[in-house]
Amino acid sequence: MAEPARKIETAEPMLSVNNIEVVYDEVILVLRGVSLEVPQGKIVTLLGPNGAGKSTTLKAISGLLKTEDGEVTRGDINFMGQQIANGSPEEIVRSGLFQVMEGRRIIEDMTCIENLRLGAYTRKDKGVKDDIEMVFEYFPRLKERTGLAGYLSGGEQQMLAIGRSLMARPKMILLDEPSMGLSPLLVKEVFGIIEKINREQGITMLIVEQNANFALKVADYGYIMESGKVVLDGTRDELLNNEDVKEFYLGGGSEERKSFKNIKSYKRRKRWL
Repeated sequence: MAEPARKIETAEPMLSVNNIEVVYDEVILVLRGVSLEVPQGKIVTLLGPNGAGKSTTLKAISGLLKTEDGEVTRGDINFMGQQIANGSPEEIVRSGLFQVMEGRRIIEDMTCIENLRLGAYTRKDKGVKDDIEMVFEYFPRLKERTGLAGYLSGGEQQMLAIGRSLMARPKMILLDEPSMGLSPLLVKEVFGIIEKINREQGITMLIVEQNANFALKVADYGYIMESGKVVLDGTRDELLNNEDVKEFYLGGGSEERKSFKNIKSYKRRKRWL
């Protein structure tokens, strides 16, 4: 069995996921005892192959499992002192937690500004206009795009999705595969802006990503998932220097391990568990 994920001792966790199990359609067990922590003001990344349960973990946190007949059946999720497992997505957004979905999910037949205003739908203050200008400072090319969002490039749509999340004035953002479908140059730009937002706005972030190279460059801490559970976790430097991580996620590893490049995934898990 996997050892329990270590607690991050650098700061108090803003988000704590404790031994959760997630079931779809009342019968399909997807997550099996997942635990992780995200300290306030930090960037944490959740890595792993397709089907590992990364996106399901984010949906369990943001309350979006309900839209897919999913449910947290065991364990608890604590955000800023409140239990939010199986909570209402709208109430979770109001509490300060916003998810940027995989595939952007912008409204294609609305303009950039209309999409940004949509991100502020839970707010009742008068600072929306100022926050739109703040988003344009991070993503200046969006200000130049006055047409429908469906005509934006993939990179611009990702920028719009992140900008829309900022409009909710979140304390924490969950990002699901922000590099998906983007060129290496755009991936570098997007991750640079993510790091800048974290540094300047102090927004805590949990990033699900398959591009481990870019994710670990900006993250303070990371978890690796396989088959619905966490199999490895550590600081950025610990994961970057781990031979298994180098071999299976970073495209490297020591010379003696190169013969394992075609190793079956069940053997990989066995080495970690």
